[in-house]
Amino acid sequence: MRIIGGTWRRTPIPVADLPGLRPSPDRVRETLFNWLAHLRPDVQPLRGLDLFAGTGVLGFELASRGAQRVVIVERQPQLLQLLRALQARLDATQIEIVAGDALAVAAGLPQASFDVVFLDPPFGAGLLWPAVAAVRPLLSDYGLIYAETDTPITPADAAAHGLDVVRAARAGRVCFHLLQLRNG
Repeated sequence: MRIIGGTWRRTPIPVADLPGLRPSPDRVRETLFNWLAHLRPDVQPLRGLDLFAGTGVLGFELASRGAQRVVIVERQPQLLQLLRALQARLDATQIEIVAGDALAVAAGLPQASFDVVFLDPPFGAGLLWPAVAAVRPLLSDYGLIYAETDTPITPADAAAHGLDVVRAARAGRVCFHLLQLRNG
């Protein structure tokens, strides 16, 4: 697995052999970052949050493309060690790695402090909508939530949580979505 764009393009991302770890595939990330480039062409002022980070590939990809600040949250010690080693190797000073439970960490972050939030909780764990509820207050005006799931998020499901589905696609088992707060 490699970073696919930006300053650190082609940089390998270490992937631990852990149960349930599903790094976002290259083609999914390419689509996601094309969506973001269309909706937010100026990446430099963006502030990102990567909850349930795993390999951290989404957060590192955003930082590689010039984001101002990226917070990466992971609780698994082996993954944290790999994330910190990659951060040091890249001298990624715009990235902050936080050890802890994603929902607990999100609850302690300042409101309106992120422009894009990446959510890729373990499939089947029932964490998507609690995570959405936790990060909604963290979104800046026009902030976006990227969510990977094993089933599609319908417009009705999103609306029930005060969101609109801006973009959605599927790649194999992975359904991926870009969500935004509803306008009124």
